[in-house]
Amino acid sequence: MGWRTATRPRGRRLRALALLLAAALLGGCATDPPVPPAAGSGETVDGSGRPVTLTVGVYGTFGLKEAGLYDTYMRLHPDVAIRQTSLARADVYYPQLLTHLTAGAGLADIQAVEVGNIAEVVDTQADRLADLAHAPGVREEDFLPWKWAQARTPDGRVLGLGTDIGPLAVCYRRDHFAAAGLPTDREEVGRLWAGDWRAYLETGRRFAARAPEGVAFTDSASGVMAAVISGAKLRYYDAEGRLVVADNPAVRAAWDLGAEFAEHGLTARLQQFTPDWDQGFAHGRFASIACPAWMLGYIQDKGGPDGRGKWDIAEAPRPGNWGGSFLVVPAAGRHVEEAAALAAWLTAPEQQAVLFERRGSFPSAEAAFGLPQVREARHPYFGDAPVGRIYSAAAMGVPVAPVGPKDGLVNQILSDTGMLQVDQTGRSPESAWRAAMKAIDNALDR
Repeated sequence: MGWRTATRPRGRRLRALALLLAAALLGGCATDPPVPPAAGSGETVDGSGRPVTLTVGVYGTFGLKEAGLYDTYMRLHPDVAIRQTSLARADVYYPQLLTHLTAGAGLADIQAVEVGNIAEVVDTQADRLADLAHAPGVREEDFLPWKWAQARTPDGRVLGLGTDIGPLAVCYRRDHFAAAGLPTDREEVGRLWAGDWRAYLETGRRFAARAPEGVAFTDSASGVMAAVISGAKLRYYDAEGRLVVADNPAVRAAWDLGAEFAEHGLTARLQQFTPDWDQGFAHGRFASIACPAWMLGYIQDKGGPDGRGKWDIAEAPRPGNWGGSFLVVPAAGRHVEEAAALAAWLTAPEQQAVLFERRGSFPSAEAAFGLPQVREARHPYFGDAPVGRIYSAAAMGVPVAPVGPKDGLVNQILSDTGMLQVDQTGRSPESAWRAAMKAIDNALDR
């Protein structure tokens, strides 16, 4: 089955995502479109005079429009017109969304929310959002349990329907592995580190002993740390919403492992989502990378034609999820019922499979995994790797973990204030850890 380039990475750092979306996805768009008018303004998109116009507010190149899903829905529902507005920068989009939710005005009928922000939206905006648990066509059993739980309130309401997720694999360069005397078959490569991220470190040390000149084992210590954290059962917040990052052994273990990669010289010392990182792909400066599903399109874009067939995909040491988004329906809209129906349809397994096939966004609906667009999917750029099978298996193993209101911010500080300093300047891991914890406390007014 063919594959089309994914154009929207999910769930990393807001500042980094902003750079990626503005520079890579929208071709240098200089200004953002205006905030959409209040839902139910009566404006139509096609001049047909359709009685209901639904607006959808997203950030970046979200994929729903590009995959043709709006056009399909309008053919099925001649009384509905759909208009999408998109802000290029996620760090502009999200604060505006919170402002308009609080005011109850200036909202689209449907709004996208990134996974790093969904807990804050659920915690602080529950009374301003429609419960979608019982919208027509919505079935809890269609979704992965951990995805469904991320947008659920303590009293059982579901305020967001999952669009996509970022299950984890490891992408690697077959040519670099061969030059270092390591196996290149994806099954054999996966067995090198199966079950243990520390085995990934040991593989890196083996690689370094015979590495091609100028090639590091992986891109960054921050990327390793983020990948390890993505599979933890407890991350930055506990189930009661308390910040536990400083005392959570899982986070500290991920930090220590990332620091070991830096200290052993196994990274290319790059900061993800920067021009230098892009050049790292283009020039083959590293041999492997923790690789959520959305990153495949990014690697293809930045690696270019020269990387085709050199990259391959193996299972990650442990399942994890890095990224994803939701659709929410503001209760202040004039077409709440119609918007809920559209959100339910857009996130149904069949539509998620189409979105995956056409745009590379991996489904959050478990029921989509058995559909041919997902089950049979292979990626020609990555040696015809069976991406549907690899990422479906990873998604099924992700633990249900609490998502906190400031997960995105905490992750950014850990990476940029903390681990980046260890990786690029040689700062001691303990000193950088203390600095990161202090920066988190300051940012959260603790």
